Amino acid sequence: QVQLVESGGGLVQAGGSLRLSCVVSGRTFSHYRMGWFRQAPGKEREFVARINWNTGTTRYADSVKGRFTISRDNAKSTVYLQMNSLGPEDTADYYCAVDQVLRGTGFDDNDYDYWGQGTQVTVSS
Repeated sequence: QVQLVESGGGLVQAGGSLRLSCVVSGRTFSHYRMGWFRQAPGKEREFVARINWNTGTTRYADSVKGRFTISRDNAKSTVYLQMNSLGPEDTADYYCAVDQVLRGTGFDDNDYDYWGQGTQVTVSS
């Protein structure tokens, strides 16, 4: 079983920054991928960013490219999402997830096995 715990959400003004953290614990495999997704009120969950744990390869949704950065700290079993230049459109619950077998492209939430509880991000205009 794998557990993921997100933190770092909160209320921020437009143009501000936040850094989300996701601590991974439990049984994990050596090759896996971590993703961040978000779900705004009344909308479907959408892909934000992903990182291959071993290689550090990253991918981003077009809507966050150049503003968000995903990274990981192997020693702390933690993945981060640095979010800059936030706008009201970034308001959502943010979730981290782990894909233990590198299935699919990693852009779809069906590619992931375990999910955190989410952390809320609210950006005021």
